[in-house]
Amino acid sequence: MKLRKFLNKDGTKSVLSTLISILIGLLVGAILILIVGLVDSKLGLKEAWKGIRLIFLGLFSKGQQAGRLVFGFNSTNIGDMLFRAVPIIMTGLSVSLAYKTGLFNIGASGQYLAGTTATLFIALKMNTAVVAPWIVWILAFFGGILAGALWGAIPGILKAFLNINEVLACIMTNWLAANIVTWMFEGSGLQCTEGTKTQVIWKTSHNGVATAKMGLDKLFPGSQQIDGGIIVAILIAILVYILLTKTTLGFELKACGSNRHAARYAGIRDKRSIVLSMALAGALAGAGAALYWLSGTTEFHWQTYLSLPSEGFTGIAVALLGSCNPIGNIFTGMFMSTLNVAGSKLSFFTEYNEYITDVIIAVIVYLSAFSLLIKMWLTKRFKKSEDRRIPDVVYTSNNRPGDEPAPAHENKGKEGSDK
Repeated sequence: MKLRKFLNKDGTKSVLSTLISILIGLLVGAILILIVGLVDSKLGLKEAWKGIRLIFLGLFSKGQQAGRLVFGFNSTNIGDMLFRAVPIIMTGLSVSLAYKTGLFNIGASGQYLAGTTATLFIALKMNTAVVAPWIVWILAFFGGILAGALWGAIPGILKAFLNINEVLACIMTNWLAANIVTWMFEGSGLQCTEGTKTQVIWKTSHNGVATAKMGLDKLFPGSQQIDGGIIVAILIAILVYILLTKTTLGFELKACGSNRHAARYAGIRDKRSIVLSMALAGALAGAGAALYWLSGTTEFHWQTYLSLPSEGFTGIAVALLGSCNPIGNIFTGMFMSTLNVAGSKLSFFTEYNEYITDVIIAVIVYLSAFSLLIKMWLTKRFKKSEDRRIPDVVYTSNNRPGDEPAPAHENKGKEGSDK
């Protein structure tokens, strides 16, 4: 009884639909690797078996011995995975918050770029000989948040006051951000002239500004990228969850998203809620950019007009896969990051292309978009199972209050005798 009650919970069905999507995606990836291995004479079945294991266990790969893969706890891989998860957790939160308030934020890429620009300009332009590096870090972090919020507010304003669809507005602001960022960095004087590198901005560690490790470098020795950014991202995810579920503001934002006109009738300022929702979503994307670039281990390629940052679009996948739940986004962001690590190991240890993992992610995202259908299917399955367990009973006038209802066939017999 308790198991059936647990399985019938909406949250349980959401988790199960996500796990089903992931499992099917991984199986599709395994089949694809197998097909490519059998078709390509350079690969063969042995390489295909290696590839399949790396897709499922790439995070725990430790290398090769005598041509055989070795698996085990790999602190370097796990540390790098956590670092790569930070920006996509944050852009996932950005998309999730907007979705929970009735908006589809496809502009996380542009907001991410706005946060990138503000963060790098503050971190690299301020003189750390005059201002302490930790103060510069704080200013750069909140500068990135503010820039993302301002850029996110633009589609919100257009939606609230002119009723322009936020998806169209976000697409426009994405490409505006890409070209504005390129123009700003061209004459910034922040370009790295190290070796043969061109069109690359210095790491923030060049100016002595970097996120504290918070002891994670000792927990995951060997990882050169891990820092306290993942802790900050998890704390922000918890705060977003509290905002949406435990506060009056969160209730107003969700109410406006459910029915703007009903919310206005109830006294909620709908225009303010729409603008604030998109601004908060932009702030989260900007925070993701700030945490990523303030690590001090990454260089920014500023010629962005050729393509938008993938983190913004991966955030959509993270949000959908996590059912737009802020806490769920933490785990789905880590899972997507795990696939990225697995892809890099796949290309390193085999002749396969790491972009096979993109196919797997695409399948998972495609299925997660149909999560409602999967949840409906699960609901029907659980209902059928429950119906088979419950006996067919009817209530008649022969049953006194407090009596157990008789099975249908017994009541039918009694009814016949009464007649």
